[in-house]
Amino acid sequence: MALYEHVFLARQDLSQQQVDALVEQYKGVISANGGSVGRVENWGLKSLTYRVNKNRKAYYTLMDITCPPAALNEMERQMGLSEDVLRFLTIKVDAHEEGPSAMMQKREERSERGGFGDRDRGPRSFGDRDRGDRGDRPPRSFGDRDRGDRPPRSFEGGAE
Repeated sequence: MALYEHVFLARQDLSQQQVDALVEQYKGVISANGGSVGRVENWGLKSLTYRVNKNRKAYYTLMDITCPPAALNEMERQMGLSEDVLRFLTIKVDAHEEGPSAMMQKREERSERGGFGDRDRGPRSFGDRDRGDRGDRPPRSFGDRDRGDRPPRSFEGGAE
């Protein structure tokens, strides 16, 4: 049987219990057709980059699936018919990852740091960095303004 990672986006106006019910429904479809669902991760309600069917946010859910292609096709067919599922993507993988996905690892790192606002940037901010000694550089030239080798311009044909 083939291994897949499947992510789907559910509408923002659903509750978390309704999203969990969708996951159970699609697990049933996979198991009825001879497959199994391993890890299921709810990534929560996240903002979308652009509106999808008038939704600005969606519930993201990841599922690790081991099933024959026919079971996957049936699940995707039912997702396409459901008004609660905005988008879905299935990727065939060689092996399922162990442990939490990259999205869950980011969430754990963020909670360990104490959120985005508590970052310690150190004693210097962006504009305070030390640029070091410039050495024996000649002064900068600003085009024609610094050149003293050219006589000043005069108006032609005008009275002086």
